[in-house]
Amino acid sequence: MIITSEELPRHLASGLKPLYVVYGDALLLAIEAADSIRAAARAAGYSERETFIAEQHFKWDELRNSTQSLSLFAERKIIDLRIPSGKPGVEGGQALQNYVANLSGDILTLISLPKMDWAAQKSQWFGALERHGVMISADDIPRNALPRWIATRLKRQKQTADEATLEFLADRCEGNLLAAFQEIQKLELLFPDGELSFEQVKDAVMDVARYDIFKLSEAMLSGNAARFSRILDGLRAEGTATVLVLWAISEDIRTLGKVLQAMQRGSDISNALRDMRVRRDRQGLIENAARRLKFPFIERAMQQAARLDKTIKGLRQGDVWDELLQLGLRFAK
Repeated sequence: MIITSEELPRHLASGLKPLYVVYGDALLLAIEAADSIRAAARAAGYSERETFIAEQHFKWDELRNSTQSLSLFAERKIIDLRIPSGKPGVEGGQALQNYVANLSGDILTLISLPKMDWAAQKSQWFGALERHGVMISADDIPRNALPRWIATRLKRQKQTADEATLEFLADRCEGNLLAAFQEIQKLELLFPDGELSFEQVKDAVMDVARYDIFKLSEAMLSGNAARFSRILDGLRAEGTATVLVLWAISEDIRTLGKVLQAMQRGSDISNALRDMRVRRDRQGLIENAARRLKFPFIERAMQQAARLDKTIKGLRQGDVWDELLQLGLRFAK
């Protein structure tokens, strides 16, 4: 069975299958699809999870052995297999064929692949996955379909926009769904429910390009107090929305916390960064911060961010800009 990532929620609502394969070049859609499958599995009682990344020198026997080793505290588990290259090799291809021929109802297997070319899709191992599992295509959205996709995402957050505004956003984000996703999230943060005007959307997009709040987060992660303070002052002087500033900071704090938790469980930092889907251009920042900070520190930072969110919403008293400064300065060396 082959379905699109947009059809996946309806499929999951009707019940789970033992094998799911997510493949395609749209990273955002692939991440969302995999997250949806894992969430549905947890809700259905798959309480244990084992992750494998099949890179060079991967021991394929580990995949077979994992089906025979449920923990004492879990009756069902998720096996999360990722093949970044999309090329398991001869040994891996045969291992996958053997594996999917003996699927268990107590194990849900999720296999993640990149975009597969015509030759790969004609391979025996890929054909075996198609016969035994549900294939979720996470291909990039073509330009002519992008405005409709953006409109659907806006509708989820109870916002709408006219055709010209949707076309403007599509032009800004063509070929990069992650950028489109971020822009749509910002619109939810900045504006209330209802129809968005072209000027609102245009100004919001230009604000991000001009003020670059992500440089602020970069200064925070690197522990550069002077730079953080300088950028924050500039954002304040230009009237940048505090909710947007907090969002950018909090996203990186949460990511850093997840990486540190993975390291506590025994994962090395390279695997943790890969599992968290940290962008390549930010991996160095997150890695350096993870090596000098401990998880309890991140917990306190998140608690402070939660209090700051209440201040922004008017649920507690405080100076928002001063508290943003104090939050960032926590990370100073």
